[in-house]
Amino acid sequence: MENQSLIALFEAYLTEEKRVSRHTVVAYKTDLNQFVAYLSGLNLVVTEVKAQDLRGWIMSLAKEGLAHRSINRKMAALRIFYAFLEKKGRIATRPTDALKSLKGKKRLPVFFQEKELLAYLDQCLFPVHFARLRDQLILELLYGTGIRLAELIALCQTDINLAEGTIQVVGKRDKARIIPFPRPLDQLIAVYLAQKEKLGYHCTPQLILTDSGQPSYPMFIYRVVKKYLAPTTRASQHSPHILRHTFATHLLDRGADLQAIKELLGHASLAATQVYTHNSLTRLKEIFQKAHPRAEEK
Repeated sequence: MENQSLIALFEAYLTEEKRVSRHTVVAYKTDLNQFVAYLSGLNLVVTEVKAQDLRGWIMSLAKEGLAHRSINRKMAALRIFYAFLEKKGRIATRPTDALKSLKGKKRLPVFFQEKELLAYLDQCLFPVHFARLRDQLILELLYGTGIRLAELIALCQTDINLAEGTIQVVGKRDKARIIPFPRPLDQLIAVYLAQKEKLGYHCTPQLILTDSGQPSYPMFIYRVVKKYLAPTTRASQHSPHILRHTFATHLLDRGADLQAIKELLGHASLAATQVYTHNSLTRLKEIFQKAHPRAEEK
């Protein structure tokens, strides 16, 4: 019971004091519950844990075949949790101080090829029907603005300024930013809103709704994106976040300033945005190898 009560206090701290996103809170809670399940086999409570106990859990995760990246995420959750316990006077020292993150291969963001994606979006005709218009709007907003999945779900009609061609989104840590959207979206949004009102769904403030007029949710958006893009693109993944990667990569390929892309994506630091330069550099190398006479293999 002590373990669960401390996790509940931690959850309230993240939500009420730190104002962490609900998605992050759920992820941390899941990781901590897995850790507590491991501790129950050792008859330990979280306040009694030593560094060697943490290492034992990490080793058990590795033996189960969990990727280093996933293990590091769980370790990050533990670090924040034990920092909270220390702050609240529940422990004297943090057992996580001795932990080091596991090294793993850096994975470049997956993205859709520009010609492939644009050809599909331009040629795919969505009938004037609420569900199909909504599906098209989901794809166009994710690719046309680079917003996060959670930002799309939280987007309300009042956040859209058709006259200015912008949307206002609230990102991580409640940071608001204004993003321009491609002008061809004007008409799509207007037609969609008309259908939304026709069905009596206009009283619901959220922009993206399910077929029954309820606010959308993550798995709903995932299904829409996969439904349309999985059969038509060669990318290995088809999640909403891949369209965000694609947005950033295509902007960079066309010469956009990295700082501007950072602002559009809502990144806290430029380091998070710089990962997209690797994709563009890889593309430039491929072009060079194909086009430069000195680059030909002997």
